[in-house]
Amino acid sequence: MDDTDPLSSILLSIPPDFGMSFWISILVLILLLVTSALVSGSEVAFFSLTPEDKEEIRDSADPAAETSLRLLNNPKGLLATILIANNFVNVAIVILSSYIFSQIYPVNPNFIGVDYLRTTIEIGGITFVLLLIGEVIPKVYANRNSLKLVRLMTTPLNVVGKIPPFSWLRMFLVNGTDIILKYARKRQIDVSTDDLENAIALTREEHTTADEQRILEGIVNFGNTDVRQVMRSRVDTIAINEELSYEEVMKLILNSGYSRIPVFKDTFDNVTGILFVKDLLAHLNAPADFEWNAIIRQPFFVPENKKIDDLLKEFQEKKMHMAVVVDEYGGSSGVVTLEDVLEEIIGEITDEFDDEDIVYTKLDDSTYLFEGKTSLVDMYKVLEIDGKAFEEVKGESDSIGGFLIEQSGRILRNNEIYIFENFKFVVESSDKKRVKTIKIIKQ
Repeated sequence: MDDTDPLSSILLSIPPDFGMSFWISILVLILLLVTSALVSGSEVAFFSLTPEDKEEIRDSADPAAETSLRLLNNPKGLLATILIANNFVNVAIVILSSYIFSQIYPVNPNFIGVDYLRTTIEIGGITFVLLLIGEVIPKVYANRNSLKLVRLMTTPLNVVGKIPPFSWLRMFLVNGTDIILKYARKRQIDVSTDDLENAIALTREEHTTADEQRILEGIVNFGNTDVRQVMRSRVDTIAINEELSYEEVMKLILNSGYSRIPVFKDTFDNVTGILFVKDLLAHLNAPADFEWNAIIRQPFFVPENKKIDDLLKEFQEKKMHMAVVVDEYGGSSGVVTLEDVLEEIIGEITDEFDDEDIVYTKLDDSTYLFEGKTSLVDMYKVLEIDGKAFEEVKGESDSIGGFLIEQSGRILRNNEIYIFENFKFVVESSDKKRVKTIKIIKQ
């Protein structure tokens, strides 16, 4: 009986020397492991970039910066390229490792059955090396040095993604995924905003407070609200003409109570910047001829029909609190702030400079007096209605006065009446330009 232990048999079976092909295989294996590490790490590097990192790439003079941004703008294609390349390299590593292991620990031709010890060592060794060098270490490194690795791997990944058969597989993988997702979406339950509102209405019978109910309703309607519905119109916007003197600007700031004020040239349609009051703190003792407009900041423009959920994301990304709203002709319609957007969810946010409430007068249980410039959204809140009927026909109007002009096709005169649904609108005061005061009667 052979009393030789397994370890001794392994050592005895190792050939005393290796040919040139063995050492070439070792060299190729090392190169493949490095490639696997770089490709695997690039997955983490590209998809863990912060907005600041992307901005740094955008401002970089590196010729590969434009290619990096193009790859980032097509995340599906980028991920497909990384996964395909990584799988090709890993399969090559496994095949080559098996060959090298067979040279170090040859199969015993006299052994009958499965050599479990040899198989365990081969599978365990290859898996350990592949996970450690090809996955764990590069991903930990990439998480801490994402920008450096992105710059290193941009050109190789871009080239690989264009070379057949990688380009064909990438196209097949991306298109196939889109088809699967499209089919999956069809099978999903389609929940409309109306369904959510009905579900929230049912919760009124549960243990929810009025504030919680309002927040839930605000969240449901958040994605359907346009900027023009929450903005402050140009008529009510405090703005500074850039030709004003420093002394005049300081007086206007003290009277307005705002921390950010738009600055315009000639007319409000030509907004040139935003003045941050905090930027003037270092110049409080400046002379009267101080060039205050040299410290204004670049304005952020948004269209009237932008949804406020998208605007909130842009405010977060750009770290801004105010945007100038422009109409389809490029003119300035007003301004919208982060506070205006958040109020659509959590309700009114008041500070020491805000008016306490919406300006209106309740004459009796069914009669209200509003200013014509009061927004339709504020009217819905006071009248405690959802406003769906108004939203369907209001067109481009956002205020009560604008709604009456839109529906009647002209500026209504004093004491003229317009009836919509179960509401009677009576014009209390108007002039040639606008409707000033309106009485609303719930019928």
